[in-house]
Amino acid sequence: MNLTTLLIRIGIAALIVSAIIIFGAKKHKSILTTFLQSFCGVLFLFSGWVKAVDPLGTAYKMVDYFTEFQTTFAESGLSFLAPLFPFLSNYSVAFSVIMIIFEIVLGIMLITGSKPKFTAWAFFLLVAFFTVLTGFTYLTGYVPNGVNFFSVSEWGPYLASNMKVTDCGCFGDFIKLEPKTSFLKDVFLLIPAIYFIVRNKTMHDLFSKTANFWIEIVAIVGLLFYCLSNFVWDLPHTDFRSFNVGKDVRATHAAEQEAMANVKITDWLMKNRYDGKEITISNSEYMTNYKNYPKTDWEVLEQIKTEPAIKSTKISEFEITDKEGSDLTYKFLEEDGARFLIVSPKIKSEVSVVKKMVKDSIYRADTLQTLDNGELMIVNTLDTIVDKEVSITKFKWEKKYASAMREKLKPVLNDLLDKDAEVIYAVGGAGVTELEALEEDFNLKGVQMAMSDDILLKTIIRSNPGVVLWKDGVIIDKWHINKLPSAEAIYNKHF
Repeated sequence: MNLTTLLIRIGIAALIVSAIIIFGAKKHKSILTTFLQSFCGVLFLFSGWVKAVDPLGTAYKMVDYFTEFQTTFAESGLSFLAPLFPFLSNYSVAFSVIMIIFEIVLGIMLITGSKPKFTAWAFFLLVAFFTVLTGFTYLTGYVPNGVNFFSVSEWGPYLASNMKVTDCGCFGDFIKLEPKTSFLKDVFLLIPAIYFIVRNKTMHDLFSKTANFWIEIVAIVGLLFYCLSNFVWDLPHTDFRSFNVGKDVRATHAAEQEAMANVKITDWLMKNRYDGKEITISNSEYMTNYKNYPKTDWEVLEQIKTEPAIKSTKISEFEITDKEGSDLTYKFLEEDGARFLIVSPKIKSEVSVVKKMVKDSIYRADTLQTLDNGELMIVNTLDTIVDKEVSITKFKWEKKYASAMREKLKPVLNDLLDKDAEVIYAVGGAGVTELEALEEDFNLKGVQMAMSDDILLKTIIRSNPGVVLWKDGVIIDKWHINKLPSAEAIYNKHF
């Protein structure tokens, strides 16, 4: 579904709601105001719900914004604000849940007409906030690498590759909007937002103050429970992401790779290094006369390409390697058979380096011994044993994470290994030292330890750790660590 189709459906829903209010409840004061209340209310209900399905996804998007803001402000005259953003990142999940609940409740208040003046200003401020975010995202397309956002005089032509945050997350993973589209959408919403402020006295009010109060309280409590249920103790009940249950990852990966291979370069956007002049030339002309555009004189700003027949998703980035760096991706994209992928986007621990004294043996060359083939071999003899200080890396695992590993994952894992199941444990953003410590501290013998990109692993499953069952390149099932069934139950269901 694209944005146009979605807005048409929301418009139809708004017409139905407006008709009920106007002809059924007879509560309207202005037909236009009632329709705008209904349209904006339904829009906020839907956009809030698709985010409430996956609050962690919104939290991850907030971290992307906070990270970009930190970099931007740190390199500007407002550098004193930069330390604020890492602090905010630590509470991104809480901010995500609060924002989602506020958006949905505000949608309800628009439809019911509760507290017209407050609702009008709240809607305006929230839309203005979204406009700033999406506007920043879009405008970074004009900011070349190495140039600060606030250095407007150094901005160049719009290039999608300049943007660090490429999707606002307005509709979660349900619809991915281009930054410019998101920005224009929010600019459009400023029109009814300003209208509500000016004309809030014409907003309809369906219920009494007491009824509105209890509707909002029940909505807040219910939505809080719903949001938490989608990541604290279970997976999102609806999965809009690429790696959803039933997805043939093998076939999708092959199709996306083929589509990317068929992409053609049509034009080149070039910039003269001396006078700053920008030109666009066709690929055929460039390839024929490329000697006329030496790198000393011309900078390639962008290769303009055809759109792939299939848009790439995170599946195209699917890659897993073992501790030695050898590829394990083929096990999921090429090999048949069932296997379990345990996913930890991040291993939660405090790392410390401790000094320890150990015994070290010192040998001396003593005698020469003649071998049967006539060669001489030096024979070393123990000379002395000394104390030696060495550095040892220790991992103190987060209590909740360690408890989930030992009490919930390990019993099931042991039973799976007893059934000769193939198990691969992929950890995000970890090195060999972390993998070996994880393997040793939790006794993961029989499990193949692996590494992968943390963002990719977050996309695969919203649980840390989480378990994914694959068969012949297809995702058969997923389990949150708090809803992980016994190995016997898994085998009874799927084997």
